[in-house]
Amino acid sequence: MFFQHIYDKSLAQGSYLIGCQKTGESIVIDAKRDVDTYIDIAQQNGLRITHIAETHIHADFLAGSRELAALTGATMYLSDEGGADWTYEFDHVGLKNGDVITVGNLTLTVLHTPGHTPESISFLLVDTPATQKPVMLFTGDFVFVGDIGRPDLLEKAAGLIGTQEKGAHQMYQSLQTFRDLPGYVQLWPGHGAGSACGKALGAVASSTVGYETIRNWAFQYDDDEPGFVQYLLADQPEPPRYFAMMKKLNKVNRPLLTSVPTQQKLGADVVQTALNTGIKLIDTRNKTDFAQGFVPGSLNIQGNSAFATWMGWFMTYDEPFMLVATDAQIDDLTRKLMRIGLDNMLGYIDDVTSLGIDLQTSDIIDLDTFKTYLNRDDVQVVDLRGAAEYNAGHVEGAENVFIGTLDKNLDKISRDRPVVIYCQGGDRATIGYSMLARNGFTNAKNFSGSMNEWVANGNPVVTEDMEVTTI
Repeated sequence: MFFQHIYDKSLAQGSYLIGCQKTGESIVIDAKRDVDTYIDIAQQNGLRITHIAETHIHADFLAGSRELAALTGATMYLSDEGGADWTYEFDHVGLKNGDVITVGNLTLTVLHTPGHTPESISFLLVDTPATQKPVMLFTGDFVFVGDIGRPDLLEKAAGLIGTQEKGAHQMYQSLQTFRDLPGYVQLWPGHGAGSACGKALGAVASSTVGYETIRNWAFQYDDDEPGFVQYLLADQPEPPRYFAMMKKLNKVNRPLLTSVPTQQKLGADVVQTALNTGIKLIDTRNKTDFAQGFVPGSLNIQGNSAFATWMGWFMTYDEPFMLVATDAQIDDLTRKLMRIGLDNMLGYIDDVTSLGIDLQTSDIIDLDTFKTYLNRDDVQVVDLRGAAEYNAGHVEGAENVFIGTLDKNLDKISRDRPVVIYCQGGDRATIGYSMLARNGFTNAKNFSGSMNEWVANGNPVVTEDMEVTTI
């Protein structure tokens, strides 16, 4: 048996290529959209991609199953569980609980494991030449290392009211299916630490059924379904805005993108014309370089592992945009954007000074200066982190406006007095500063050291119950 775990750090998303080396057949589970990765791996190992499967209709990335099928001729095997509202609207082989997919000498048995979504399935793998016993379980967003899939996304991201409670109870029942498996079975989930599909995902790529039933919090609620549901739904991170679009695009027919686009380097005149018509310029440089000089109106979304997620928060799917990026970066950034379906890039520039535009600089303040602002009644201090982070400990007097919704809550930010913003490590604060500057705020100041520096220097924080503590 051939096995390879393909991991996209930008979305903390795992996919899998499993092959029968005797017959040369292989299956890809939960493919990302830049599918050349799988084709290259298969060719390098003498395999043909003959089967393509998904564990559920994904919310956090645009699945590449259709692109991969178009390029390889492989058959797609997708869930037909969950009812009519959860049926894929394009040709596929439908899967029900107990169905078996045969890939050469490998078999994958379908387990219906609803909870994260109604149609969610897992695949239990048997390598028949070696043993008749199961060896691997591919869970998608059902069970993670240290956590389980969140059932609230359909309600919070897609607006399907009442689904989170139902999903939480379904998850409680589905976990019994997991408990009943042999403890030695390897767990291979769809996401790792950093994904917004859970709140406490582990950083280790895989685990076992036995270890998770001992260590994973979700299995510690024997005979306490109400307690399980309450804990599962509490303090989940804010779902990125683009999740609703992913649920739609992963279900319906859509245009395919079977290769990674080559991006055009733009001239100064083209960029200036685009800016004059309101087209956004996204500056992907690191926050330090951005602060020293940026194009007025540009947004600083750094080209790091969180790039796609924040682009998904702030960009719509019908608006064109431009990037500030280097030649060495542009392929990686294009792939990151492909994976969430943001395909409307006009092109990029690699040097903001070449535009002949007077650049702005950021008003960055250090810890000591930040402290002086805290003692003033005429200053608004804004914490840009998520609600759970804010409640766990924030600077006394700070208001909470989550960065992902800042563009929708600009009315909460003062224009006539100093505004000091911070986050956890400074990355979200630089997005916030650039957004405020783009919207005409001239009074914003960025405490770039943010909570990490504040806490590291022994300063007190206020928790949700207003208890002042020193961390």
